[in-house]
Amino acid sequence: MKTVLLIHAHPDPHSLTAQMASAARAELRALGHEVIQSDLYAMGWKAVYDEHDFPQRLDPDRLAFVDESGHAFKTGTQPDDVRAEQAKLLAADAVVFQFPLWWFGMPAIMKGWIERVFAYGLAYGWQDAGNRYRYGEGGLAGKRALLSVTTGGPAADYGPRGINGQLDELLFPITHGTLFFAGMDVLPTYAVHAADRLDAAGGELAKAGLAARMRTLFTDAPMPFRTQNGGDYPDRHVLADDVAPGVTGVRVHLR
Repeated sequence: MKTVLLIHAHPDPHSLTAQMASAARAELRALGHEVIQSDLYAMGWKAVYDEHDFPQRLDPDRLAFVDESGHAFKTGTQPDDVRAEQAKLLAADAVVFQFPLWWFGMPAIMKGWIERVFAYGLAYGWQDAGNRYRYGEGGLAGKRALLSVTTGGPAADYGPRGINGQLDELLFPITHGTLFFAGMDVLPTYAVHAADRLDAAGGELAKAGLAARMRTLFTDAPMPFRTQNGGDYPDRHVLADDVAPGVTGVRVHLR
């Protein structure tokens, strides 16, 4: 049995997002897993990351987020809601993010969850070593992550030559720059396109597809991102000249 944290974000409790979260939860429990849930809108989650996240400031005159984040995490002075979500995150073997794609990213409330919960010393700056442990290593290493996304546009818009851009590239700041950065093994995204135009049968297929992904949550191969400390980035910043020569952009960071 594993523990799975299911985070979802939509203000309508009857939305497809909410239905898919329920389908994932039901399938995971049927498989014998423990499910922890964070329904961000229902929780009234505070999305804005600001000075109120640091009740006992290290420096009362200048708000330096990295310094204050590390201080609050290390001293246990973060707000109660942040500490509660970090406890869920640390308990989880896998995290499933269910959300609609709004303006080519996750809803602000979910972005705010990451900004507030992924503290220095936990998701970055692990072991107080700056950027030494990132991109495949760090405080969240060993945990799996899956994005389950609904879009308004059709699948063609998000294909390799689609007008909106390829979905994996649009989500790269999340999959690579947030989750893999913190050490997580990121699974290929599950996407449901043209979600607001699905009929009842289409909605059932979308939920069944996500349920199927829950059955392989712990066996699917993760996205083959290059690790920072695996030798491809000799200075921990730029790929070696002999690695994928002539290739640039997002795809160069995939093995």
